[in-house]
Amino acid sequence: MPPVPPSTGFQAIVLCGPGVSLNTFTSSGNIPKCLLPVANRPMIFYMLDWLRRSGIHDVTLITPPSALASIRAALQQNPYLTALPTPTVIAAGNSEMGTAELLRQPEVQSQIKTDFLLLPCDLVCEIPGESLLEAWMVSRSTIREVRNARGSSTTNGDAGGRGATAPLEQDEAPAVSHQVDGPLALRYGLSKLVMSAPMSTIREQIEADKGSFLVRHSLMEANARVKLLTTFRDAHLYVFPYWVKDLLAKEERFDSISEDLVGYWAKAGWQKGLGEKLGIDKILHQESSKLDSSKLDESASLDGESLEDEIDLQDMSTTKAGPGTNSQSTEVPPILAYVQKSAAPYVRRVDSSAVLLSTSLRLAKLESIEDVGRQHSPFAHNQKVANPDGVAQRCTVTASDCLLDQNVTVEQFAVIKETVIGANAHISSGARLTRCVVMDGAVIGPRSTLTGCIIGRNARVGRECQLAHCEVQDGLLVEDETEAKNEKFMAFEGLDQDGEGENWKDGGSEDNEDDNF
Repeated sequence: MPPVPPSTGFQAIVLCGPGVSLNTFTSSGNIPKCLLPVANRPMIFYMLDWLRRSGIHDVTLITPPSALASIRAALQQNPYLTALPTPTVIAAGNSEMGTAELLRQPEVQSQIKTDFLLLPCDLVCEIPGESLLEAWMVSRSTIREVRNARGSSTTNGDAGGRGATAPLEQDEAPAVSHQVDGPLALRYGLSKLVMSAPMSTIREQIEADKGSFLVRHSLMEANARVKLLTTFRDAHLYVFPYWVKDLLAKEERFDSISEDLVGYWAKAGWQKGLGEKLGIDKILHQESSKLDSSKLDESASLDGESLEDEIDLQDMSTTKAGPGTNSQSTEVPPILAYVQKSAAPYVRRVDSSAVLLSTSLRLAKLESIEDVGRQHSPFAHNQKVANPDGVAQRCTVTASDCLLDQNVTVEQFAVIKETVIGANAHISSGARLTRCVVMDGAVIGPRSTLTGCIIGRNARVGRECQLAHCEVQDGLLVEDETEAKNEKFMAFEGLDQDGEGENWKDGGSEDNEDDNF
């Protein structure tokens, strides 16, 4: 593993919700969402590794009380997680809290001590974190803003994104590095976020207005060009300044981070009086005053003399008053959005079974470190087949698109293509698996054919079963000779299929299934 970069000084708050949208594998209560395997690694590994590579060492995981023991045990025992810096894990709130309400809890407020990132546990992100942080820090010294990273939706036709953006002026976009698409790629992917709302709300508004989508005149007056994005999803990767903590503590009406905090904040940039009504201007003015005082104290301690006459401290503040305003009027800083406009680099929230399957299969196609001789991708495994001796000679395993973990055994005449198999799983003679995820300890019976299926931990599929696009809950037995398509095999229905009663919800919209807790 590469050496840990020096600390950036940022904190990270990672929300580890129960995962209602993956209820086939989480509703039993045996495993929280953040520990579900994605390409044979716990889901939370990708977020923790991304933070480590970004130089963020102060990481706090927020989890429901019911998942606290499981997560702590995994951090101490799972080999993928023990190789990473150990985060702080705290239990806060309850399953009915929205994300904004969760961050108002005293135990969470006490954890926030500086500028921070707020992230979901299910994000798999190839964008270099240092590029996003560099953009945030450069912009903070110029147009005093906060960044909101967004990722596009590319599977299942899920047009769940929502929001409107306005282009930046030439002198507003900071030039920062981006190792994937060139040095200026990130700069030209930035825009001002001027509206944020769930797609369900937009549809309701269009229906209420008889097919029209009405936009306020003040929005168009403040921004000459506005682009409405309806096929993008919020990646819920936010970089916030410290004062957002105070805003969340004060504004008890906020339930959701993405809809309430980000949505109202974006609107406050162009709707007159909204910033004052929300109390943003007052909080910013207080922060500006604190900064001025600290700068004065610092300058006085340098040589015993005040440098107030030489340095314009108000101009140094990131929350300074705008020109022509009185001392109590503070400019609301804009939110910038990074809009990912292509399939690469990969940015995806693994918040449904379909995405868990597609992401695992995508990562399984990466060449192993053993084959390439170096770590060409942070997601690459050391070996594609960790236990070659467990694979019978008279079977077919396409190594280029398969991933087999430790102690996997495959009997003769089995055919495995584009499939991820977890540790200690057993594939019986004559079984055929195509585009499947088989989790730890599962057993696939003789001559069974599985296509596009996800098989839970320690589940057992009987002999001569024919399953297509099915999900099997942990520990469940599928009877011999079962034929099924698009079905969930569960011991009980803990939650309804369409996600009603979403836990740690963030607005309950279809494009925000687990922005939530």
